Amino acid sequence: MGTARLSRQVSYVLLLTIAVILVGLSGVARAGCKPAELIVAIDAGHGPKSPGATSASGQPEYAFNKRLAAAVKDALIQAGFAKAFLIDPVGTDLPPAGRAKRANAAKAGLLISIHHDSAQPQFFTTVVIDGKKRRVCDRFAGYGVFYSQRNKSAAASLELAKAVGRELAASGLPFSPHHAADIPGEGRPIVDPIAGVYRYDGLAVLHAANMPAVLVEAGVIVNPAEEQALLTQARQTQTARAIAQAVATWCRKREK
Repeated sequence: MGTARLSRQVSYVLLLTIAVILVGLSGVARAGCKPAELIVAIDAGHGPKSPGATSASGQPEYAFNKRLAAAVKDALIQAGFAKAFLIDPVGTDLPPAGRAKRANAAKAGLLISIHHDSAQPQFFTTVVIDGKKRRVCDRFAGYGVFYSQRNKSAAASLELAKAVGRELAASGLPFSPHHAADIPGEGRPIVDPIAGVYRYDGLAVLHAANMPAVLVEAGVIVNPAEEQALLTQARQTQTARAIAQAVATWCRKREK
């Protein structure tokens, strides 16, 4: 057998082997999405020492994140995802990449990071709330869902982000497109204006995760009216159930 022919056959066998391996890995990635077995890591964004944005009434974003993250965990467990867990239940101010690292260590199949939104300084005005001057913004209200193309499972992350956005919209919540504004600090591309999904590759909690990951901005807490809604158990339950339903839908599609 000639050297050139042997080389071609070896190359063919090698390519065929790689193709079989890739198909096998694809099957593994898409199979096994059973609610009782899927580990869902839930991140309450920020922490006690670095609490994030300040709401219209002066409350830290972390307090909103922690309450909603707990509600999301409960909703997921009720939906059959018994292995859902909070990444940082005691609040140790993990850095964003550290949160992804903890989800990686837990071998989570999904990561959902919970946040509440603010706006750029030029959109704020000063008002008096409960006798105190507060910086507020009533121009924006609604949710936003983010994914990162740098995530190792970017396509699955986008699929999950769209599912979450669709469920939030179906529950009656509006999408706020203000992060797409062409101004410093914004300019995030909207990849699905109906579901309300942004692409943001700079979010370490998303791109450092080994599993599909999304970040949900549940509402704009610097808006006085929306803050009051976000403080209610009804709004928290509405959002948590929508997220849990989205995870269930995403899981069923991957089983098929």
